[in-house]
Amino acid sequence: MNASGVSYEKIGQFYDAVMGDRAETATFIHDLIVEHKPEAKSLLELACGTGGILQLLAQSYDVSGLDRSPRMLAIARRKLPHIRLWCKDMVRFDLRRKFDVVICVFDSINHVLRFADWKRIFRMAARHLKSDGLFLFDINTVAKLQRRLRTPECVTRFGNNSLIMKVTDSGGGIANWNIRVCERVGPGRYRVFQENIPEISFPVTKIKAALRNRFSRIKVIDPFGEKPCRASDRLYFVCQR
Repeated sequence: MNASGVSYEKIGQFYDAVMGDRAETATFIHDLIVEHKPEAKSLLELACGTGGILQLLAQSYDVSGLDRSPRMLAIARRKLPHIRLWCKDMVRFDLRRKFDVVICVFDSINHVLRFADWKRIFRMAARHLKSDGLFLFDINTVAKLQRRLRTPECVTRFGNNSLIMKVTDSGGGIANWNIRVCERVGPGRYRVFQENIPEISFPVTKIKAALRNRFSRIKVIDPFGEKPCRASDRLYFVCQR
């Protein structure tokens, strides 16, 4: 899915069932685009995964997507057979076309473990935007990852299956999300799929400083309606060239 090597190859088939309805997130993203780039027509999603957000935004925009996971893209292609999808790393790509909007959501950028690669993503996004284009992405904050390290293992059921998740400290600011999916294959019989998903975050001031090298306007938004602060769980960055 990105430069960290995370690709959801083992649990990608369960991704949509676990994530559930993404309409609320898609509406929030659409509202941000309408507010900051109302004339937008074309949109590229980095780390688009199974295409859940693209499928919803396709009602309003000419959408395209890229992801490094063949398994996730195969699912996206079944949903969206008529749109352009590329199997590429969001840290280094050249599509030789420009878009009105580039998005990267569901904390996908947190999987990229080096800040130098975050800056490369910012450069790639800017390079693929038209003049006055919009780059929109979200992050799990440092505070959220620290809180998750103190959270006990949690179990979520979906259908006949279970998702077991535990976040542990891998050192160097990296939080490792150990995810196990127990798929029921018969009475009392389960097949287990396991994946480790590392995430890292950085201070907002550091992120904004890097963005200023590429974008003229930067706005930070807490999606829960609060004023962005160190305690915020998730933040959106709305960046205009």
